[in-house]
Amino acid sequence: MPKKIDHEMRKENILKTALEVFADVGYREANLSLIAEKAGLSRPTIYQYFKDKDEIYYYAVKLVTGHLFTELSALAFDETIGDEIDKIIAICTRIIDYAISAEAELTRLMEVMLHEKEFNKDFSEIIYKRTAKLSILFKRLLTRGMQKKTISPSCNVDMTSRHIFSLMESFCFQIAFFKNFNREESMDFVKSYLSSFKSC
Repeated sequence: MPKKIDHEMRKENILKTALEVFADVGYREANLSLIAEKAGLSRPTIYQYFKDKDEIYYYAVKLVTGHLFTELSALAFDETIGDEIDKIIAICTRIIDYAISAEAELTRLMEVMLHEKEFNKDFSEIIYKRTAKLSILFKRLLTRGMQKKTISPSCNVDMTSRHIFSLMESFCFQIAFFKNFNREESMDFVKSYLSSFKSC
């Protein structure tokens, strides 16, 4: 009886292996043969899942961010958490904790981006597509908080959502590259910043 293949597990293994190859030899030097060899698969098998390394990188970003967005949306509408500021704090906490747990993959993704920038390869559109929903989520929560009068009317929704998003980007970068990232201090800063928008 032929062995049953778990295609999702195999696909995830290819993506994780590809990130290692990208980090080891650089995105430009990486090819499907190298990825296949390191994953213990044939090149035609890789082609069953991905057409080229650009597609692999796109899905690797999706792997790192994938299930997280569904979870963050659930937090945004969880009425047991508190008001909208409390929900944004819960979302930020989850992002930081997820980044810490996926540190290796995050580091490899960022290393590829930084390395390829030297050769004018821009991955920003891929990253934007995967993270745009988060910015929208922050805006919705801030707007809803203002409508409920739990957030001060002086809050500039667009600017504040950009600030929160930029903070999360900065923290993810620090987690990926600096071993001395302090989770508690970072979360204290987020809480202090966001609490300043609560209505008195």
